[in-house]
Amino acid sequence: MKRIFAMFMAAVLIVSFVGCGKKKGREIIHVTLSTQDAEAILAAAGITLPDVENAKGANTVVKYLAWGDPFHNYDENEVVNTGFFTFTEKYGGELEWIECEYMERFNDLSRNVLGGTPPDMFPAGTSATATYPMRCIKGMFQSIDDYIDYSDPLWQDVAEVADSFSFRDKHFTIVTDTTFKDIVAYNTRVMAEWGFDDPASLYFNDEWTWQTFYNYCMDFSDIDENRFALDGQAYTNSLVQATGQNFIHRADDGTYYSNLDSPEIERAEQMLYDLTKNDCTYHEGNSYWAQRNGVLGGGMKEGLCLFYICETWAFTGTVEEVSAVWGDVSANEVMFCPLPRDENGDGNYYLLSQINGYMLCTGALNPEGAALLASCERFKLLDPTVIDIDRKQLEEKYLWTKDMLDMYDTCKAIAKANPRAIVTGDMTDGLNSAVSTFQYGPCRSANPSTWAQVKEQYSENVDYYLEELNALMVDFAENGVIE
Repeated sequence: MKRIFAMFMAAVLIVSFVGCGKKKGREIIHVTLSTQDAEAILAAAGITLPDVENAKGANTVVKYLAWGDPFHNYDENEVVNTGFFTFTEKYGGELEWIECEYMERFNDLSRNVLGGTPPDMFPAGTSATATYPMRCIKGMFQSIDDYIDYSDPLWQDVAEVADSFSFRDKHFTIVTDTTFKDIVAYNTRVMAEWGFDDPASLYFNDEWTWQTFYNYCMDFSDIDENRFALDGQAYTNSLVQATGQNFIHRADDGTYYSNLDSPEIERAEQMLYDLTKNDCTYHEGNSYWAQRNGVLGGGMKEGLCLFYICETWAFTGTVEEVSAVWGDVSANEVMFCPLPRDENGDGNYYLLSQINGYMLCTGALNPEGAALLASCERFKLLDPTVIDIDRKQLEEKYLWTKDMLDMYDTCKAIAKANPRAIVTGDMTDGLNSAVSTFQYGPCRSANPSTWAQVKEQYSENVDYYLEELNALMVDFAENGVIE
């Protein structure tokens, strides 16, 4: 699996690549910062981080089980993880990456925890990579409150989101940062060739609405020319998230309830239904990913796909890799903007929160080291000196333009204004299946179901499985791990 890491954007990017496997023979190489930048980071790191002499977890090795390594460098063209740099250079820490296959990640975790060889930490995530609440209930992860204090100035900015992964005053996720999940990527050259106004400009004029988005899709798409406005699969869920609503909501007491009757969701589903019925969406035999030739972003450079709804890590490969798929980066062809807003909604733009961080594995032998590493990751997102260095790396190594960097800041501000994480993915098997089906299923074929049909088919099951899940959570809080 290609190691993807954008320092400016995330401490850990939870990338759900199906089929990501082990690649042996890779060697860690030492990619460093300039002497000036390195000295600046180490000088700044004394502001809110503990002194070396008093830091619990300093001079230790943290064991990290994951399908990707966002810490070390394996190619000189990769950016340097400035949080990990602080952990190694200031505190003398190191990380041992325990590599696993993506599809075997939880099986490997379970074998290690139950077998008495637990790693210290694991990537935190939502949706397909979800790590809360069922795997906590089953004993894979432990509470982090003995090691992370969300009332501390270093952490208080992410405390609200961290509460989404808590139950009865116990937190289970070290949230290092909240950014945003899916955005609307496009090729500026293709937009200009079609005479469309630039979506980023429309956003800044508060004119980037569902109706404009829909009109562009309809004007562009032509099944006979193999042109489809929307490829991939994320749009089916992300356009619903643009309403500010989730299919399942978290109650104030930490339990969950159905939100399938939301009128906002119904409007979004109607738009998706109309786009699909009018051949604006690419299906490729109704496959789950529905990508041209299996390539994320396929068709963008060639002008066969207008919008690709995805995460911005897609633009953090080498310049050659990104340019080959999305468009010429050096010619400023690659750009993105927020999801459009519902003109019949409350007037706000919404983006789903992307959770970056870690889970503390049950039985971890070095929880203090894991917490110190996470603190270094958290710190780099707060200190202006480190932020500037990370931005410079994006500009110099990935050729991100000022417009892209500014838009990233804009999207992050949107997500922070109304933090919302997907709360499904690590539920009971029955609930996961039901929610996944109506997240991605209704619009995946040339003969889509209406939202009314979807609700009639799944609402009763969702209510039943939510009741089951909530009962398990209460039992866990009162009696401990449930087998």
